[in-house]
Amino acid sequence: MPQQAFKSILPASWRSQAGRRDSRFLLRNLALHFRPTTIPRETLHFSLTWGLGGMAATLIVLLLASGLLLKFAYEPTPVAAHASVQALISGTPYGKLVRNLHYWCAHLLVAVMFLHMLRVFCTGAFHRPRQFNWVVGLGLMTVVLGANFTGYLLPWDQLAYWAVTVSTGMLEYVPLVGAYLRETILSDGELGPRTLQLFYGLHTAVLPVVLMALMAYHFWRIRKAKGLVVLRPIDAPVDESVQENPARAPVVPDLLLRETATALVLIAAVLLLAALVDIPLGEPGNPGLSPNPTRAPWYFAGLQELLLHFHPVFAVFVIPLAVGFGLLSIPYLNYKTDTGGIWFASRKGRRTAGVAAAAALVAVPLLILADTWFAGAGSSPGGLAPALADGWFPTLVVLLAIGGYYAVIKITFHATKNETVQSVFILLATSYAILTITGVWFRGEGMALSLPW
Repeated sequence: MPQQAFKSILPASWRSQAGRRDSRFLLRNLALHFRPTTIPRETLHFSLTWGLGGMAATLIVLLLASGLLLKFAYEPTPVAAHASVQALISGTPYGKLVRNLHYWCAHLLVAVMFLHMLRVFCTGAFHRPRQFNWVVGLGLMTVVLGANFTGYLLPWDQLAYWAVTVSTGMLEYVPLVGAYLRETILSDGELGPRTLQLFYGLHTAVLPVVLMALMAYHFWRIRKAKGLVVLRPIDAPVDESVQENPARAPVVPDLLLRETATALVLIAAVLLLAALVDIPLGEPGNPGLSPNPTRAPWYFAGLQELLLHFHPVFAVFVIPLAVGFGLLSIPYLNYKTDTGGIWFASRKGRRTAGVAAAAALVAVPLLILADTWFAGAGSSPGGLAPALADGWFPTLVVLLAIGGYYAVIKITFHATKNETVQSVFILLATSYAILTITGVWFRGEGMALSLPW
């Protein structure tokens, strides 16, 4: 009888040898839906991608699965939200593990996608025909940050409540629509039922749908571009075109086995992290008792750090808008050479990238210390109005410094546009990383500079 029950699961045609071949054919076609049948063998090298794109996709799947389970226990009201999370942790079998898994996957996804963006940029994988896929990737990064931010509030504890309070408070400095957005999100000027319902709906319905659609389109664009860029040695001439007919390898099993192995190792690592490191749940959110310091979520700590040094309108709106426009324009600049597949474009590009990272590591901490000293001394340039002293003046100084840096790199190293743009990009990325680290670990009471130990 058990044998009959087992046989009834699969059609008789699939139990034959020919049927098994057909089933393998179906599985193969499923695997190839977003992949070509063959890919250049050089793209299989782990050093080309470090598996970051596949890791991001794996983390998204884990987030969707764990988030679906959490929905069964969570109650999206200010009165019950904190208690429902507490009940999940203490009274639901494996509830703590699922919550830990969801938390760590969410935060790791931000880091992995940032590293993936750096990898794509530093291997020149944004040149034609992959230009628009860079834009799609930026859209994915934006949606992931939005999903993290909307989910941050849901536990409704003190940490989440005040982190989101700080972040939503930044909206009032956005010209024209900022006040309207803040009024739409908040309930009578503070976080309340409307805010939680809005964040819950965005986090569990709208953003996951947008994320899955963009991710599918992103993979499809990779396929239409005939796969990843082909890895080339750093000594390869930048004006040398990629080999027309490189040696190819089948996606199944060569690529599929590598992607599966990477995914399984990542899943094991994240499960181990979730089992060993619990995520604490603080006291319920209290509008009348703010912690000191009140910090934004770590992925917005760089913006919060900018607020300490620039006028709010510039820190929240002008500078992010300029950076966003710059990122969107990167693939469409007039490059004379295609450096796709060459890490850092060339040996010269590697040197200029190192110069950029070193310059940021020295200059940004010194500028933070200098601005803190001037603020403590109560001095401002010529007694100017705040919008000029903290807005236009430092912004123009930074723009002139970046322009000067661009000119120095181009003249000193005789660098190409690929190499100079890359150097400026790494300078800004390293600077933001330093601002984030400063905001997370080196700010104490009253957001004053302090050591983390």
